[in-house]
Amino acid sequence: MEVYGGLQFERFTEEDVDILTPVMKSAFDEDTQRHLNKPTGGPDGYDNGDFLRKYALNPASQAYKISKDDKPIGAVIVWIRENNVNFLGNIFIDPKLQDKGLGLIIWKFIESKYPDAVKWYTDTPGFSRRNHNFYVNKCGFKIVKIKNPRDKYNGTYILEKQMK
Repeated sequence: MEVYGGLQFERFTEEDVDILTPVMKSAFDEDTQRHLNKPTGGPDGYDNGDFLRKYALNPASQAYKISKDDKPIGAVIVWIRENNVNFLGNIFIDPKLQDKGLGLIIWKFIESKYPDAVKWYTDTPGFSRRNHNFYVNKCGFKIVKIKNPRDKYNGTYILEKQMK
């Protein structure tokens, strides 16, 4: 286990799927409710553990369970490439703990954990203005492309962060 900014980071395991799927469902549903006025919604498998099994347990990814005061509150999944142009696949935290600076602590942990990164990429739903604010104004990403910009439900922002 590693501690950073008052949060605990542990490698994601199969046992974490059942613990964190309800947290992931809650986080994505909150975003969907806030921005689309729909009760539920998220990527395929976000609500039954399939997403976490597919991506967090993928041998090519590196994923961490995040805890605060020994209570699991979320996860982060990254893809580290040989050329050090890496991909941030997913960050989620319990909606009750959002807007308290924890997402930025998580991102700073990732930056410190992978200091050889040349560039980071990520993507996020076009409707999720809160995510845009987080990535651009808090973490220093820039929007480099918008896929399906007129599609409220399927639009995607592609972001990158050039490292020093």
